[in-house]
Amino acid sequence: MGDMFRSEEMALCQMFIQPEAAYTSVSELGETGCVQFRDLNVTVNAFQRKFVTEVRRCDELERKIRYIETEIKKDGIVLPDIQDDIPRAPNPREIIDLEAHLEKTESEMIELAQNEVNMKSNYLELTELRKVLENTQGFFSDQEVLNLDSTNRQGGAVDEATAQHRGRLGFVAGVINRERVFAFERMLWRISRGNVFLKRSDLDEPLNDPATGHPIYKTVFVAFFQGEQLKNRIKKVCTGFHASLYPCPSSHNEREEMVRNVRTRLEDLKLVLSQTEDHRSRVLATVSKNLPSWSIMVKKMKAIYHTLNLFNMDVTKKCLIGECWVPTKDLPVVQKALSDGSAAVGSTIPSFLNVIDTNEQPPTFNRTNKFTRGFQNLIDSYGVASYRECNPALYTCITFPFLFAVMFGDLGHGLILVLFGAWMVLTEKKLARIRNGGEIWNIFFGGRYIILLMGLFACYTGIVYNDIFSKSMNIFGSRWVNNYNTSTVLTNLNLQMPPNTSAVGVYPFGLDPVWQMADNKIIFLNSFKMKLSIIFGVLHMVFGVCMSVVNFTHFKRYSSIFLEFVPQILFLLLLFGYMVFMMFFKWFSYNARTSIQTETPGCAPSVLIMFINMMLFKNTPPPNGCQEFMFESQPDVQKTFVLIGLCCIPWMLLGKPLYIKFTRKNNAHANANGQLTGNMELAEAETPLPKGLSGEDSGAGGAHGHEDEPMSEIYIHQAIHTIEYVLSTISHTASYLRLWALSLAHAQLSEVLWNMVLSLGLKMSGVPGAIGLYLIFGAWCLFTLAILVLMEGLSAFLHTLRLHWVEFMSKFYEGMGYAFQPFSFKAILDGEDEE
Repeated sequence: MGDMFRSEEMALCQMFIQPEAAYTSVSELGETGCVQFRDLNVTVNAFQRKFVTEVRRCDELERKIRYIETEIKKDGIVLPDIQDDIPRAPNPREIIDLEAHLEKTESEMIELAQNEVNMKSNYLELTELRKVLENTQGFFSDQEVLNLDSTNRQGGAVDEATAQHRGRLGFVAGVINRERVFAFERMLWRISRGNVFLKRSDLDEPLNDPATGHPIYKTVFVAFFQGEQLKNRIKKVCTGFHASLYPCPSSHNEREEMVRNVRTRLEDLKLVLSQTEDHRSRVLATVSKNLPSWSIMVKKMKAIYHTLNLFNMDVTKKCLIGECWVPTKDLPVVQKALSDGSAAVGSTIPSFLNVIDTNEQPPTFNRTNKFTRGFQNLIDSYGVASYRECNPALYTCITFPFLFAVMFGDLGHGLILVLFGAWMVLTEKKLARIRNGGEIWNIFFGGRYIILLMGLFACYTGIVYNDIFSKSMNIFGSRWVNNYNTSTVLTNLNLQMPPNTSAVGVYPFGLDPVWQMADNKIIFLNSFKMKLSIIFGVLHMVFGVCMSVVNFTHFKRYSSIFLEFVPQILFLLLLFGYMVFMMFFKWFSYNARTSIQTETPGCAPSVLIMFINMMLFKNTPPPNGCQEFMFESQPDVQKTFVLIGLCCIPWMLLGKPLYIKFTRKNNAHANANGQLTGNMELAEAETPLPKGLSGEDSGAGGAHGHEDEPMSEIYIHQAIHTIEYVLSTISHTASYLRLWALSLAHAQLSEVLWNMVLSLGLKMSGVPGAIGLYLIFGAWCLFTLAILVLMEGLSAFLHTLRLHWVEFMSKFYEGMGYAFQPFSFKAILDGEDEE
């Protein structure tokens, strides 16, 4: 039962495993997920450990799997989900086959990809050539054809240089990226001094890059020039601008013939590309069926070898030795896992697990389920509990949604949270499969039970406040009656309903609905909710201080109960607990039906003014016919409480340091008489303390944790602790007034939305009124969800979190531990999925 209230008891164990059974044994331990290994090779470089070759081998397999997975995603193939059938870690023989299969698949994919790139490059070149030939048809007039082709008509005996020398133009045709066209034109103009005639035409359809598949926008150009020297310059400029040059006959017939040949080659190449794509798709579809399983198997194998690198080899090289933290409840599970690992490889020598004694602080492990995990995460966000320290998460399961509901009290808004939380809880198996929902969705889904409880408690407080979307429900009938006649009601705007004549009882549950239409509703609700906030706050803090007794008792620090808990609880109860008592006493002592004037509501003193006068030893003259105090001996009681509270301050300040000083002298005297015997006796009675509590004394061992600390530092530390507690008791009590403030703000925002938005649609009539109401209702729902549920809900959540972290947990919670991080395949796979 103790493990429900504090972290589980841990044991430091040594493992002795035979090398041939090490892989399977660690694999079994990874499946159980209840062992945290320690690194016994801290001084050894990561690249010099025993299993570094196997880790590199796994890295290479992961690289191949990532490459194949990238190719699969390029083709849009969906990988199967294997969450219900996760494979176990493979044995070394399976790894050899897997490695060969991945090597073959990767080589085939690389070859296919390279061939595809080459063919697509050829296809791109042929496409560009076709575009050049088709777009240059309009670049050549009939005269240009005659001039450019005249050498061919004269028999073809004159070369190109001679033709250009005689006045005929030469030309260069090609394609260039569209964004480089203008710079290309300027460069041609500069190198030729305006002697180049350039014609260009943008391609309507983009071309695809062979390597990346991204669209490329290009432009076809033809540059006319005269002279061989200018031709060489133009080609150099084209090379510099990465322009592709293609042969283009000047004859119209030759161009037509070339276009036909290019189109034929393109059709053949397109057929080959299609067949290559089909073959690639078949290969990838076959591989995709097993790729998730392969990926998990390789990740598990890599984790196993990483863990084996934490082990140490004995001097005989025949045994692997490891150290680990194990929950004592899971020791039989670990023993069975080691036995199964040895049996899997047929090892005749069993593995051993020995529990060893240590003075080190163990890790903190709180076993959780899907319900308590969300609340435990809230506590761990503040700080991981010290080992075996009292765990606040168990109580937070109730106090957190309740304090949230005090600020969020609305039946309608609570139902929205209930529906949202219930949907996530009822469909959690289906929703848990969502891997790419985003960080916000993961936070909501992880806290689904918190949201459900917050909604249920908000519904409860909404019924207590009698508030549903800023309106009240008259379920049991109002207990206030109207004693005025009709004419009085019609002729007076404001009428008072005194409780001694108009109230005929008490509303059975929650607030009476008549307060919804009262002009002094805000005044009444302010007083009611303010007092509730102080009452809940003081009870919450008293509970937190009392929880420190649980820690003191468990760690056998009985002196701290008298030196810390008693003065703290007296200071809190005699001052602020007394103020809470006076609130209840005032409610019970004053009523409107009494005939004694001093007990009427008009004579009821203010609790706040009374508390201030109590602390300052002042008096406030009461109204005529009234008394300053609620009962006769109240002044003496108040003075006594204040004096005792003031005495608690030096009690907290000096009690513990003086006790440490006294016990330190006794220990020094005992050590002088017989150090060996004294140490032995202390070792038997001493309970190991967590490091988070090492600054405190221990009743079993004298002053453990303070032997090496000077008394001056102990006095300073205790002074800081005392000042912090005294001041925080005042400030924390005031901090709980946020319960009242946020509850008031939530109710007023809800009322503003109803009066300023929805009521406008309800006042409209006819067909336009129906359409207007439809639109206004949509806007009201949007504002309700966005402002009152999301924003106000988040605000109330954060304030509740602060009340627990600062006001409640600071009274007893150290949070100086470190989390238990077991070697678990499930945790490794889940962590990589989140990344």
